[in-house]
Amino acid sequence: MILHLDDPAPEAAVDRLPPPSPPHRIRSDAEALAAARAVARIFAAGAAERDRDRRLPWAEIAAFTESGLGGITVPRAHGGAEVSYATLAEVFAILAEADGSAAQIPQNQFGVLALVAFAASPDQKARIFRDVLAGYRIGNAGPARNGKAITHVETRLTAGPEGPRLTGTRFYSTGALFAHWIPTRAVDPAGRPLVVFVRRDAPGVRVVDDWQGFGQRTTASGTVVFEDAPVEADLTLDLAPLADRPGLFGPVSQLIQAAIDAGLARGAVAAALAFLRTRTRPYPFTAETVAEDPHILGEIGRLTVDLHAAEEVLARAGRSLDRIAAAPVTAQSSAEASVAVAQAKILTTEVALEASERLLELAGASATREADNLGRFWRDARVHTLHDPVRWKYHLLGNYALNGVLPARHQWN
Repeated sequence: MILHLDDPAPEAAVDRLPPPSPPHRIRSDAEALAAARAVARIFAAGAAERDRDRRLPWAEIAAFTESGLGGITVPRAHGGAEVSYATLAEVFAILAEADGSAAQIPQNQFGVLALVAFAASPDQKARIFRDVLAGYRIGNAGPARNGKAITHVETRLTAGPEGPRLTGTRFYSTGALFAHWIPTRAVDPAGRPLVVFVRRDAPGVRVVDDWQGFGQRTTASGTVVFEDAPVEADLTLDLAPLADRPGLFGPVSQLIQAAIDAGLARGAVAAALAFLRTRTRPYPFTAETVAEDPHILGEIGRLTVDLHAAEEVLARAGRSLDRIAAAPVTAQSSAEASVAVAQAKILTTEVALEASERLLELAGASATREADNLGRFWRDARVHTLHDPVRWKYHLLGNYALNGVLPARHQWN
């Protein structure tokens, strides 16, 4: 069930996703990048209007799925392309440059797939990877909104005469509205941590479109309610053994976050250049044209350097993950992956905020017109970068460099 804020009687509003059509099967990194560029053109068309009117990108996400991009990290042994992490980061940067909101919607699918590859049983992998390659989308039911620590889980899986049942309320559920499967964290009666896969159309599942953030407005990152929802017993992942087992699912999730920020920065710089070339007037007594204004030239030069530096560190982080994943992952190599991605996250966060702010400053007062909706770049960057406060990345890097302390292993590292 999907509930929308503007429905007069939300309890009666029922909407179900149709079964997916078989998507294209991507076979290589080069094909994935080409598909991302093609989908980005679809994302870019009408992005400003969708954000302004808060129209959810249903057709755009369908195009993403049909392109085959949703399955590019599925292992080759299961029929996927198993693209490099460097390619995965570039795919998300390309998409986010076109539309940061639409690009964020599938991000959790790839974080979940990284966890599945690391923690699922062979049968679970076969089932989930097969579904993804068939076009099924994976969403997310994020942390609860209860004022407690983000790691505190009140969603519970209980045994019943007809099988296990899930009860709880989750928020920040990016992608759930568009998903066929909604995985969420829960605890069993013994308090063991789990990831539980629930069908979006299962009885007792409600997806509430109540996201009200001033940025990333069309991600529908709202609430998911599970009320005694049935769960397939063989689609539950036990997280307890992962505490002592180093892996890369945390760095992979963070790499995608950093890539989205890099894409937002690209989009803001591109919008600034387009506006300056066609719409902005030079400041009186400084130059005949904007192209000759020394202040603007200097600022554009600095933005270009900062963006290229962030992009290169992001690409280097992706290559680091590729190198580390090629060997058995140890506590030390897992830490190296977290450090590499933290460096990228810092630079992409800073350039996304800088570029989206400079866009408005350099373009001038006319750039604030609602019709152009250029403010969406700053709003998207400000909201998305708050998902994982970058100040803790500095702490992580300093503690590692000075004290040799390995970063904690979790989805934010």
